[in-house]
Amino acid sequence: MLHIDVVCVGKIKEQYLRDAIQEYRKRLSKYCSLTIIELPDEPVPNHLSEKLSENIKQSESNNILSHIRKDSYLICLDLKGKQYTSEEFSQKLDNIALNNSSNITFVIGGTLGMSKELLNKANEQICFSKMTFPHQLIRLFLLEQLFRAFKISNHETYHR
Repeated sequence: MLHIDVVCVGKIKEQYLRDAIQEYRKRLSKYCSLTIIELPDEPVPNHLSEKLSENIKQSESNNILSHIRKDSYLICLDLKGKQYTSEEFSQKLDNIALNNSSNITFVIGGTLGMSKELLNKANEQICFSKMTFPHQLIRLFLLEQLFRAFKISNHETYHR
C-alpha cells in the first residue's frame, strides 16, 4: 500500500477545518496509509528583515528535513511549482508509486515558504494555484486532491 506523509508547518486552529481534514483522512484510509506530521511554526514579527526571514525559513526547513523518510519521493508545495489538472495529478501519483517509491512526502512550508536547500532536495515542486491561500486551507486542498486522484485511478465517479 502506498504510504503518504504530509509534513506541514503550523497548527490547524479552526474546528471546521480539523473536521474536514479528519473526514478526508478517513476517506483516504481505503487507498493509502496517511500520516500528517504537524510542526511548530516560528514566530514572524511585523517588521521583518531579509536576514531574519531567511533564518526563519531555514529553521523551519531544517525541522521539516528531519521528518522526511530517506526513501520517500519528496514533493514540496510551492508557488513556483508545476500545476496539474486533477487527472494529471492522479497519473503522477500512479507513476511515482509504480516507478519511484511506495512512500511519498508532501511538504507544506510555513508562512514565509521553504529554504532553497529544502526546495532543491525535492523531487518535484507543485502549485495548486497562483493565488495565495492560508496554509490550513492548502492542507485541506491537498487531502481532497489526493482523494480525488485515488478515485480517478480507480475509475470511481467522485471526480465528475
